[in-house]
Amino acid sequence: MKMSTFDLEHQNFSIESKIVASLERVSQAFRVLLWNESKEFSLSPIQVQVLIFLLHHSDQKRKVSYLADEFNMTKATISDTIKTLEQKLLIKKAYEQHDTRSYIISLTKKGSDIAEQTSLFAKQIQIPIDKLQSTDKENLLLSLFDIIHHLNKSGIITIQRMCFTCHFYKSDKKGKEHFCRLLNTKLANTELRIDCAEHSLKQTV
Repeated sequence: MKMSTFDLEHQNFSIESKIVASLERVSQAFRVLLWNESKEFSLSPIQVQVLIFLLHHSDQKRKVSYLADEFNMTKATISDTIKTLEQKLLIKKAYEQHDTRSYIISLTKKGSDIAEQTSLFAKQIQIPIDKLQSTDKENLLLSLFDIIHHLNKSGIITIQRMCFTCHFYKSDKKGKEHFCRLLNTKLANTELRIDCAEHSLKQTV
C-alpha cells in the first residue's frame, strides 16, 4: 500500500511528500486570504473569484457555461452566483441577439472597483517569491507548469489557457526550447504564459 503524503513518518524521509505537503499549505493560505477578502465585502469566496475573472477576461469567456467549466462547478451553482452578484448590483447581463437564453456578463462600476481591490488578495504570497533569484523563479515556474499540465491531463482541473495546452505551442523533445507559432518566435522560460488571451486548445487525437 502506498504511503500517504501526510503520514509524518513517511513524509520526513520523502522530499516529494514534503513538496506536496508544502503545496497544500500554500493552497490553504490562498483560501484564508480569499476568505478574509470576501468577508470584507460581504461576499463568498466564489463570488470574489468570479468578479476577478470577469475583470480580466474577454466577452467569450464571460458566460455561465464557461465560468462553470473554469471553476469546476455546475451551471446551476454559477447561475446562482451570478444572480446574487446582479442583486448586489456588481454585474449586469447583455443578452445575445441570436439567443436570448445566452448572455455576456459584465461588471458594473461598483463591481469593477471591488474586483480591482480584491484581485490583490494574494499579495502576501508574492512577497517571498519576489525575493527569489531569477533562476529559482524560472525553475519554480516550470515545475508548477508541469504539475498543472499533469492535473489538467488527468481531468482534475479542466480549463487551462497555458502554453503547454495550446495549439500554437511547440517544444523540442526535451521540452527545453519553447516556440509560439502564433507569434512566430522562440519563448524564454519567463515568457511562457499560464493564462493567455490568444490561447487555442490543442486538439488531441
